[in-house]
Amino acid sequence: MDDSASRLKRPLHPMPEFVGAALKAAGLEAAYASRPPYQRNDYIGWITRAKMPGTQQKRLAQMLDELARGDVYMKMAYRPPRPAHAGS
Repeated sequence: MDDSASRLKRPLHPMPEFVGAALKAAGLEAAYASRPPYQRNDYIGWITRAKMPGTQQKRLAQMLDELARGDVYMKMAYRPPRPAHAGS
C-alpha cells in the first residue's frame, strides 16, 4: 500500500493470497490499486471477516464486480477522482 495507508484509523488488513489471485485472474489489479486505501482495506476486512468460505467467495465476487464496474463501492455509488490534466 502507499503512504496514505498509514493514515488509516482502522486496523490494516493484509491481502490474502486468494484475493490477490482473484484480482490477477480477473485483470483487476490496477482497478483495485486505484481505489483509495480505506476502500482497499475495507474490502479485505469485509471479505476476511466472513466465517464461511462460501460467504468469503460471495463477498469476493461482489468486490470484483464493483471493481470491474468502477462506479460502485460496497453497493454505493462511487465516483473515482478525475485525473489531473497537464497544463490545467
